[in-house]
Formats: sequence, structure tokens, C-alpha cells
Amino acid sequence: MSAASDTIYSLSSGGLPSGVAVIRISGPSALTVCEGLCGGPVPPRVATLRTIRSRNGDVVDQGLVLSFPGPASFTGEDCVELQVHGGRAVVDRLLDELATFPTFRHAEAGEFSRRAFAHVKLDLLEIEGLADLISAETEMQRRLAGEHARGGVSQLYQGWAKRLTHARAMIEAELDFADEDDVPGSVSDMIWQDTQKLRTEIAEHLAGARTGAIIRDGYRVVISGPPNAGKSSLLNALAKQDIAIVTDIAGTTRDVLSVDISLAGFVVKLFDTAGLREAVDPVEREGIRRAMALLEDADLILSLSDTPDGFMVPPDSQIEILRIATKIDISSESWDRAAADVFVSVEQPEGLQSLISALTARLPDQTKADSFAVPSRRRHADHLTQCLTALDEAVESVDLDIQSEQLRRAGDALGRITGRVDVEDLLDVIFSEFCIGK
Repeated sequence: MSAASDTIYSLSSGGLPSGVAVIRISGPSALTVCEGLCGGPVPPRVATLRTIRSRNGDVVDQGLVLSFPGPASFTGEDCVELQVHGGRAVVDRLLDELATFPTFRHAEAGEFSRRAFAHVKLDLLEIEGLADLISAETEMQRRLAGEHARGGVSQLYQGWAKRLTHARAMIEAELDFADEDDVPGSVSDMIWQDTQKLRTEIAEHLAGARTGAIIRDGYRVVISGPPNAGKSSLLNALAKQDIAIVTDIAGTTRDVLSVDISLAGFVVKLFDTAGLREAVDPVEREGIRRAMALLEDADLILSLSDTPDGFMVPPDSQIEILRIATKIDISSESWDRAAADVFVSVEQPEGLQSLISALTARLPDQTKADSFAVPSRRRHADHLTQCLTALDEAVESVDLDIQSEQLRRAGDALGRITGRVDVEDLLDVIFSEFCIGK
């Protein structure tokens, strides 16, 4: 059974075999066992070359050993890192040896980071940023994750929380000590101006949630249209590889196909969908159903047609749609230039470049941003929205008790983002995203 008093260990580096493997150990017995394995004490925070032996004296390997006495460590506990040769046999032998010590056990997914949270070394925003930094594939993702992992966004929220706490303190002072001479007579004159300013700051910050989501999760582009409009050919051309089967037979694409491409530092997720038409075949009908569901969750829809009257635009769609005229190398004379937004042919690179330029123009403009301090996950945006709602109710009320309660709710909403208020239900979900050893 897992216990916080256990000493945990795990391979924290990448897959084996590798040039170097890093085994991380954290807990009350980490330093003692390190001394036993390495033939004596290891100086703190100094890489030391040691021969690592089993309990019966057999040489397991030779490598660098680093010790980090708590609380000055990643987890806040005593920590040790063993940098050994990255062969499977070496790592397995060392992990098996660690398993023989009392109260030692293999770490669960995300347990090192969870202990860092428990010892107030990291908050949830920083931990989520660390997870995103590990999985970042583009420059934009790296910069966004780095801002969260370094605590930049946490500091912003902490500053807002302090201002809310001050406002509540002023209100409660007036409620509890209204007869005292040194308590201001009118709280509203002192705090509501800053509260309104704070609300504006949070609203402007929340407006960046879409940008953060696109950077982290990708810009979703759905390729839609009737059968044989050139959807699969366009997907293959943009991906520069054969992802989808291309034939002259209508209804070839039956499922949603997707590929990620990098564009201007962003991940653009392209989805090829089944041709939209009345279908009898049950498999094709399911593909069309999935295509329609995907259209509702897109950032941009590319509506394709190889004839001027063939565009199938979803009714009442709130999502931006680009009309793409396809196969213009064989039907250019039939097109009025006002009938489509972009004209392409997979045989002509000029048209594809025009489409890529149109996609790039619709990506968030990060050149104007002062920083990457924007919400990056849905839960961040949800709690910020709750904070704004509570602030609005506080400003609209004339009852001091209600105002104080709404300010408390606003502060709690901010606290749930960083993880210091009512977070137990969030922890298992968040830490389950981590790999073993992190």
C-alpha cells in the first residue's frame, strides 16, 4: 500500500538502451541507502563518481551520484540521482536491488511531482507546465509550458489573490469594528475601484485562453465537402506524405483521418473527413456522423468543392469557414474568382502556398504578446470565469456580508487553479498524465 513515508525510486530518464540512465530516489531513507550502495556519504549537490555495489558487495556499475538533502530538492525530501550506463540489464539490476530495502517501493505515475506539490515546492500550474514542457513539440509549446513551469502565471494569480484578500479584510473590518475610530467609514471608496480594475485585468487575461489552448492542443482544421472534392488529396499534399487513400470512387474515406503539421511554430491538426452526402452504407453513414461532430469542434473549416455550386456550408455555423476551390488545373475556366476564397490544385504548388498563407494568417499573433502568461487548459478558463462571476456579484450587491462572501468565492476560484484550495479531486487526474519517474 502506498504511503507518504515510503522511499520511492524510478527510472526518470528516457527509454532503454541509452547512453546514460538516471534513477531517481526520494524519501526518508534515500541518503542512507545511497551511502550503502556507494561506499559512503556523497557530498550534497556535487556530481561524484562512485562504484555502485549490491548489498552483498557485487559491483553493479560505476556512475555519477548526486545527493540533494531536503528541503532543497525537487520533491522537498531527501533525494538521490544515480547516473549509470543505460543498458537494460544494468538498470534492471539496480532497480531490483533498491526493491530489497525496507520501505522502498517503485514510484507511481507522477508521484515525484505529487510529493513536490505536497511539500509546497511546486503548485498545480507549475506541475502542469512541467508536464507540458516534457511533451512540447513546437517552439510555441515550449515557451508557453516554460512560462507556467517557471511560476510566471502562478505569481500573477497570487498577486490577484492578495488584492482580493485585502478587499475582504477591509469589508470585514467595517463589519466587525464599525464603531472604532481607526476603521475607515466607507469601504467602497477604498476597494471597489481596485476591484473593478482587477476584474478588467482578469477578463483580459481570460481572453487569451483560446490562444493558450491553440498553442498547447493545436489549431484544429477540418477538411469538409462532398465526395470526390479532393479532400484526401489536399490532406496528403499539406502533410507531404500519403496519409489518406485517394481514388475516384465516391465514399473512399469512411473514418476521420488526421495528421499534425507545424506552421509558424504552432501545431496545426488537419482532419480529413468522409464526404458529406446521403449514404445508405452503414459504415459510410457512421463516417459522415463523425465528420459532422468534428465540424462542431473545429477552429477552422475548409469547405472544399470542385464546382462553383458544390460548397456544403454547415447552417448557422459559428466557426470560420474558408471556401476552397479544388482541381482548378482541370476546371479553372468554370470558376468565378468571387466564388471561393482560395483556389488550389495539388498539381500546382502556387495554390497550396496560398492556402498555407491563409492558414498562417489565422493563427494567433504571438509577436504582439508581452509574454506567454495565458491560460493553457480548460480548467484554468473555467475557474477564471467563476472568479469573474463572483466579482460581478460582489460589485452589484450593496450588502457587505454578500460582498465579502463573493470576494471569498472569487479568491477560492483563483486558488483552485494553483491548487491550494479544494484540490483533492483534481490531483489524481492531473498526476495521472505523468510518466513513471516524473
